[in-house]
Amino acid sequence: MVKEIELVLLPEEINDESALYRAASKELKLQPDQINHIEIQKRSIDARGRKIVYRIKSRIYISETPVQEVFNINYPDVSKSNSVLIVGAGPAGLFAALRCIELGLKPILLERGKDVKLRRRDLAAINKQGIVNPESNYCFGEGGAGTYSDGKLYTRSNKRGDVNQVLQLFVAHGATPDILIDARPHIGTNKLPQIITSIRESILKAGGEVHFNCKVTGFIIQSGIFKGVVTADGKEFLAKSVILATGHSAHDIPDLLHKHNILIEAKPFALGVRIEHSQDVIDQAQYHTAERGPYLPPSYYSLVEQVEGRGVFSFCMCPGGIIAPCSTEPGEIVVNGWSPSKRNNPFANSGTVVQVNLEDAPGSDKDPFKLLKYQREVERLAFLAGGGKLVAPAQRMIDFVNGKLSDNLPPNSYLPGTKSADLSAVLPAFIHQRLREALPLFGRKMKGYYTNEAILVGVESRTSSPIRIPRDKITLQHPQVKGLYPCGEGAGYAGGIISAAIDGMNCADAIVKNNL
Repeated sequence: MVKEIELVLLPEEINDESALYRAASKELKLQPDQINHIEIQKRSIDARGRKIVYRIKSRIYISETPVQEVFNINYPDVSKSNSVLIVGAGPAGLFAALRCIELGLKPILLERGKDVKLRRRDLAAINKQGIVNPESNYCFGEGGAGTYSDGKLYTRSNKRGDVNQVLQLFVAHGATPDILIDARPHIGTNKLPQIITSIRESILKAGGEVHFNCKVTGFIIQSGIFKGVVTADGKEFLAKSVILATGHSAHDIPDLLHKHNILIEAKPFALGVRIEHSQDVIDQAQYHTAERGPYLPPSYYSLVEQVEGRGVFSFCMCPGGIIAPCSTEPGEIVVNGWSPSKRNNPFANSGTVVQVNLEDAPGSDKDPFKLLKYQREVERLAFLAGGGKLVAPAQRMIDFVNGKLSDNLPPNSYLPGTKSADLSAVLPAFIHQRLREALPLFGRKMKGYYTNEAILVGVESRTSSPIRIPRDKITLQHPQVKGLYPCGEGAGYAGGIISAAIDGMNCADAIVKNNL
């Protein structure tokens, strides 16, 4: 007999297997020795009541032995199979490559940046010297933006594909099995590079190809059929199918598409700041206790408020995290956040943003680059306000709301440094006005949030791509070009690691269905 029930454990019991069996036997009115096995399906923290507990969705095996599922990654040899070109080695591209191999296709992966190991030097130059390598940074390189900016795996994209399959593939390549059951799974920037390297090794072992420092600068199109690409060194790569998975910051790809008269569209995105508090403040607010203690993880939050008909919301919240400089070109400021696997840094940060619609930006609505230009201008203003070397403009929270330049700034995690600035001179009026109204309201929802010890760092602007590359809903091909598969965040069809990975796998499936 197998029963599915929810068990409740105290935080100090969560790693005690005997406590789990005691709770199950009590709930089912059985003796502990009558339970052969407990399979945890999902676990989450419930801090709504006076007593904090873990809620554990469990499958209980009573007088029955479970059949252990084995996730197989013994990929076939595809070295002599038909090739699929994949441009971009972020989560969309990597998981598209793995899926191609499962389907008997040979992936040829082209990445403009460096492998995960060599990327570290360029990230050090960004953080310590404020120097941006346009081809190797927090956004460009093996693993994409997610590798060195957190690895949060929380998603609501179940309708798009099999989330659990993506998580299992991560585990098979070295991630902790906890991500299969945690309500908000997280790998951590310190662990992701080894996992990404393992995925690359699987691709190569199966006969696929991975090329680094291989920037696509041209397309080969004949009679409306995509034939291949040309790279910066003049080399041609040919294939019947090309998955374009270049991420939200590869602005040269929309330029290239436009030059070939291939349809692209302006797409709304969100813009704002990254807000950082002491992690202790967030823990006290969410756990309703003076100290978090050793049995609870650093707490997260999710906040949203409607202001003048538009949502102001937190985004990509990083408990125990660090604010990172994610510019991809000199002369711009872009910030994001990440956390190590233990989330043990003293600060908590989150993007806090407002949606930017087509009508918000100047220029013609027919211009597909309208919102990209708008995004770039705000990033340029942020750079000028910071004064160079990726120093970011920043303001204390209550000072920002009151329109007061901060006399000084609190300690924070942004390594290139922060400079006191009037963020209303950087952000568009409709953005900073809504933020000013929303932040005190957030403070009413979460005790301690609205404080002048919190810092606002500008700008959080790469929440998603401001351009969409259209595709047919059935074939997933571009409506004008056969064999071209726009994919992932850069094409406007994903919003994070999991959804991008799923979209990559879906594009590989579509290639087989389309007999290409």
